[in-house]
This record gives sequence, structure tokens and C-alpha cells, in this order.
Amino acid sequence: MFTVTSEIYSETNYQTTRDGSRAVSKFRFVYPEEKLAGTTTDSDGDLEVPRPRRGLIELEHSEATELRLVGLQVWRGALLLADYLFAKRQEFAGQTIMELGAGVGLTSIAAGIHNPGKVYCTDVDLGCILKLIRGNVERNSGLLTGQVSVLEFNFLTPRGEQSKELLKAIDESDIILAGDVIYCDTLTDAFIGVVDQFLDKSQQIGRPKTIYMALEKRYVFTLEDCDSVAPMYEYFLRQTANKPWKLEHLPLDFPQYFEYDRCKQLVLMKITRR
Repeated sequence: MFTVTSEIYSETNYQTTRDGSRAVSKFRFVYPEEKLAGTTTDSDGDLEVPRPRRGLIELEHSEATELRLVGLQVWRGALLLADYLFAKRQEFAGQTIMELGAGVGLTSIAAGIHNPGKVYCTDVDLGCILKLIRGNVERNSGLLTGQVSVLEFNFLTPRGEQSKELLKAIDESDIILAGDVIYCDTLTDAFIGVVDQFLDKSQQIGRPKTIYMALEKRYVFTLEDCDSVAPMYEYFLRQTANKPWKLEHLPLDFPQYFEYDRCKQLVLMKITRR
């Protein structure tokens, strides 16, 4: 069976412990309040530079999976979104957040650290992933100021067959997050349909919704193009070129709070209705 492994495990020491097919890792971060705090002087007049307050999100996850179960791993896009949430904590405070394709829940947990409002953490329930997410939310409950609720959201389920609980959450959500959720044409097309659903609903109920999508461009060399291309990223851009969306590529110039390699292949997009 062909398996894939996230690169982040070999790049950073997450103090991983292993039990059979599952691992538990510690994703360390710096609290932004402390990182941005001012300086004081001691009784001798010497400068005191406050040490940043540190925290960690502890997650159970897999280290290698078949392609359809990649959500059981942690990918770079989740960490980029977590950084962005920390950087925008004041702007997003009190807004209802929904994460799509949440995987093992890192970004949703990061959202709940500073946001006293609701966070909906969603994914398709393959490989008992919803049970895993709930366990990870409980494992990190001491970090949370808001409420993180776990719901199933299968991109391939027609709108008319979605649960009432999910539809209510979609109505309530202001900020929608998606990290590394496209890795085949079928899933990409389904995700585009989900974005349409959110933006259509935004227009219907008069409640603005903003989608933030992070991904790592994965390059391959093709004979057809005689060049290295990022097929999933480029397919997404082609399929959405004529959509009534405003799609912006955001600069990655916000602080890095989590420990990972913020490589140049990472992309963060903001999607709203034109």
C-alpha cells in the first residue's frame, strides 16, 4: 500500500512518543501577548527583557497514512493558519470560526486559545478522525478560552443531505479556515463547491463570510509542461478563474509563533465574494 508522510516530522523535534500506529507530539508556540510586551528596568536600572511565555498543543496523530487518510497527520498549512490566527487574534475576537478538513484539530485548537467565541472543527469521518479530534480538543482544554465543537463535514455530501446541525453552523460562521485540503481533482472540485456554498449563504442571509485557505505548493516535473509545476494549486486557480470571488494572495509577513519551517512554497489566500 502506498503511504505518504508529512515533512514536518523530520524538520522539527516535536518530542514525539509512539504507541503502535499513532503518535503524540508537542507543537510548541509563543504567546503573542508576551512576545510583544515592553521592557522594564530592575532596581539597579538594568534593562529587563521579559522572557516570552510559551505553550504547547499536544496532539495524537499518525505519521504515515494512505492518501485518503492524510487528515490523520499534521501538515504545514495548519501551522501557517495557526500563526495567522494568533497574529489576527484581536480582529477575529468574538467571531465564529469554522475549520474545514481540520485533520487532527491543530488549527481549531489554536483558534480557541484567543477566541472566546465558537469554533467549529469539521472533517469527514474517515479513520475515526472525529473521535481523534474530540480527544485532542479534550487533551488541550486547559488552553481554550472559547468552545470548540466537532462536526462532520463531507465535501462530497450534497447540500440537501447535510445535517441541520452543520447547516446551522455554516449560517453562524464568519471566518472559514482550510489548510492543505486539496490533493486530487475530485476533492478540489468538491471544495470549490463548498466555498460557493459559504459565499452563497453569505449573500442570502447578509452575513459576510471570509475564507482563508493555506496550502503548500507541491512541485512535480511533467513531460507535458517540460517544467516543474504545482498541479493542485494551479488546477485550483484554473477552476476558480471565472468564479464571482475576490481571491487575494496574502503576504506571509506576520510573526511566526509556532515551531516549523515556514518554507517559500507556502501560500495563504483570502476569498470573499466580489
